Amino acid sequence: MRVAAVMVAFNRAELLREALTAVGQQTRPVDELIVVDNASTDESAQVAAEMVARFGGHARLIALTENTGGAGGFATGIAAAVQDPTIDWVWVMDDDTVPEPTALAEALAAHERFIEAGRGRDDLAVMGSRVVWTDGEDHPMNTPKPKIGASQAERDRAAAAGVLEIRSISFVSAFVRAELVRKMGLPIADYFLWNDDFEYSARLLRRARGIQVPGSVVVHKTKIRGSSDQDPGERFYFEVRNKLWLFRTSKALKPWEKLAYTAASTRRWARTFKASSNRGVLWRCLGRGLRHGLFTRPRPTVDVLAEAGLPLDVSDTVFSLTEGPGRS
Repeated sequence: MRVAAVMVAFNRAELLREALTAVGQQTRPVDELIVVDNASTDESAQVAAEMVARFGGHARLIALTENTGGAGGFATGIAAAVQDPTIDWVWVMDDDTVPEPTALAEALAAHERFIEAGRGRDDLAVMGSRVVWTDGEDHPMNTPKPKIGASQAERDRAAAAGVLEIRSISFVSAFVRAELVRKMGLPIADYFLWNDDFEYSARLLRRARGIQVPGSVVVHKTKIRGSSDQDPGERFYFEVRNKLWLFRTSKALKPWEKLAYTAASTRRWARTFKASSNRGVLWRCLGRGLRHGLFTRPRPTVDVLAEAGLPLDVSDTVFSLTEGPGRS
């Protein structure tokens, strides 16, 4: 299996250096590295260029001229990764994600165990790492969503492989099958941030298998150990708009799943308001998010990225991956 690592950077130069150093110290080295700089205003682009040079000819920096958020950055990096037809897995992560030295090796070993537990079936589409905070405890922001209604056979297979069957995963450290990307397209860049990873991983897993690998560990170096619904401020707009876009326009979820996740989102929003110290901001974001989520649709990913200085060769790939039946 050949693996391309994709890291999206924005204004966290020192964390980016630490994260890229950790990628370079994997016991099982990555085969390719792609860093996407989202028009950072600090030294991130310089740090990325320096670190990419250390990796040699199998590394690339894509410097965008506009910030496209995590969604646009990952769409760019994944498209660049799957240009190489020999790549089997794309390992995506943020610039505040520091993988332990065996993170990649453990994920690939779990893939092999999962094939064995499935009697030779290689139907795995997505893998996710165990995400911890700096204290070593599980990070509540990156808790994977178990597969609701998994069959006993699915649960037994996951248990035999020492993994957890999942329905979606965070992009903090996710492995997506390149072959499936080429068939089903890219993340939706217009989400900008929040729920792009939920929509994309759930779309890939609609008819495939996904697992979380406890032995593949990364440290998510956020400022605090908390979930994303703790007083999100202006970002709450993206939570509301993108969830509605997902429920209305995406093919990621089955009808009964949309009902279940709508109820869960409503409860989450209620908790967010209850815990907030600035509810006026949340009410404004809720109103704007409802209006845009109900009465607009995401722009095509190729259009969003074309405005951000995407290199021509990657632009051609993005276009091919966002055209055709069933693609967002």
